[in-house]
Amino acid sequence: MPEAFSIVDAFHSALRDDSELPHPIAAIFALSEMISSSKAETTSELMENIKRASEELKSSLPNPIPASAGLELFMRFVTTKNWAGGDFEAHKQNLITTALEFAHNTVPSCRERITALLLPFIKDDTVILTHAHSRVVMQVLLTAAKTHRKRISVYVTESRPSEHGLRTYRALTEAGIPCTVVLDSAVGYIIHKVDMCLIGAEGVAESGGLFNAVGSYQIGIIAKAARKPVFAAAERCVTTTDHSFKFLRLFPLSQYDTPVASKVLPFPTKADMEQHTEVTERMTPAMEALNPSFDYTLPELVTFIVSDIGILTPSGVSDALLAVYGGA
Repeated sequence: MPEAFSIVDAFHSALRDDSELPHPIAAIFALSEMISSSKAETTSELMENIKRASEELKSSLPNPIPASAGLELFMRFVTTKNWAGGDFEAHKQNLITTALEFAHNTVPSCRERITALLLPFIKDDTVILTHAHSRVVMQVLLTAAKTHRKRISVYVTESRPSEHGLRTYRALTEAGIPCTVVLDSAVGYIIHKVDMCLIGAEGVAESGGLFNAVGSYQIGIIAKAARKPVFAAAERCVTTTDHSFKFLRLFPLSQYDTPVASKVLPFPTKADMEQHTEVTERMTPAMEALNPSFDYTLPELVTFIVSDIGILTPSGVSDALLAVYGGA
């Protein structure tokens, strides 16, 4: 692998080229670029290069979970490929072609199947609570309202610190879907007005729990207390070689088992203090304030995980992963 190549730069370059690109797909693109420039001459050498590049990329990200899904999937392409006979360079090119074909074609079709599975649960006048910004959830909502002419209305959380909920709000209102932004701290206030919670997932753990934008966990807790169903939409994207996209071989026991770094909130400068006295009176340098971007929703808080392979209970996720990886 040439010293000039940087897996981190390739990953961020893919995201800059397409702001809508999911992080797992950006990771696949970055590894494909790495393989193209790799000087590896054996399968074991190539696998070692991929492992080293994957660890480098994950260590550079404050939240490595979304990229990890793509990195693990790429390694699955490598381990299931038949490398026997033929020219090694031709095998590498075939690997790249397989990975890119998956990235360009399989994921969109997965979202179409998830949408078809969720539509029967969305009736006329359904009120839906969603969180942050999920591409698959957006496809479900837009298809329900625009294609199937279902009357729906949506509450979306502001979703700090990313404020991705505002992005969801703009997209839904532009499509003519009634949408209301609610404070993250107001979920309990509006939960009795909603019929269902529909969220995405950056990753699904082997336990059936979800990694998603911070605030998903509290939505799960509040929804369970209010007896409202929580549907999570997550692509598994089964192919002819039975690969898995967002289903991860992780089994966290709590919030603190997740490989997600919490950021320390920046404290106000002197200029900030002069302009926003009311804020600085509540925050002092003596305070330690954590600003996590993702959290882990426990499996008992999730009603169903809707994937392209079907509607799963959280306990069914381990069976789905077992089908992919066996006892490995």
